Amino acid sequence: MSTPSADLRMSKYRLVLLRHGEGAWNKENRFCSWVDQKLSKEGVEEARDCGRLLKEQGYKFDLVFTSLLSRSIHTAWLVLEAMGQEWVPVIKSWRLNERHYGALIGLNRAEMALQHGEQKVKQWRRSYDITPPLIDESHPYYGEIYNDRRYAMCDVPNENLPRAESLKEVLDRLLPYWNSTVVPEILKGKTVLISGHGNSCRAILKHVEGISDEDIANVTLPTGVPVQLELDENLKPVKPRQLLGDQAKIQAAIKKVEDQGKAKQAT
Repeated sequence: MSTPSADLRMSKYRLVLLRHGEGAWNKENRFCSWVDQKLSKEGVEEARDCGRLLKEQGYKFDLVFTSLLSRSIHTAWLVLEAMGQEWVPVIKSWRLNERHYGALIGLNRAEMALQHGEQKVKQWRRSYDITPPLIDESHPYYGEIYNDRRYAMCDVPNENLPRAESLKEVLDRLLPYWNSTVVPEILKGKTVLISGHGNSCRAILKHVEGISDEDIANVTLPTGVPVQLELDENLKPVKPRQLLGDQAKIQAAIKKVEDQGKAKQAT
């Protein structure tokens, strides 16, 4: 007897992943990572538009998870406000933070591509297991990150927080939180929104969808675009992920993200 295809299995749970709205350094094409940049004006509108879209599609969230970074938190607030669901609980954890880009933090991606080559920058940005150079105390943003009071409240001591991460290391620090905190809520039947970052959302997708180490390099998530996952009782996808919204605009936004690591001569 043949096994039913994934599309014929029952969808029991829905999960929405969201990369925060555009941040100030996204606009400047700089590695932002753990620096606590706010949303740009466009990022605020992206978050509000996302909330309006989710409201139109009938979403009613029971719980929202964010990182400790303001752009993730503000995106969640704006989405919930646009949906008229400001009362929904929001839970924050450093384990949903963006990937730590180490010594690359603050640098312009296109300028780095000119200096080191597009392939090297693509490896740093998109590879699964290549860690960028570590941040150290001489880095201009080291003190701003590690002296921040929010990181004194984590479940690991400050000295054990990452100084740079590959995507693999993002998944390694995220997975215990996913299993202990997020999964039990989904299994209770709650509709969950994760307002995260490009790489924390990519790490979750890799885990849930079983994406290979090679293929994850080709998964691109634009800012402010919700990703709908329909899951079975084992939290396995029953159909391909769906990026919600105007598909032509989404494809243009994906290309814009992919072009960020290409070399551009200064004018």
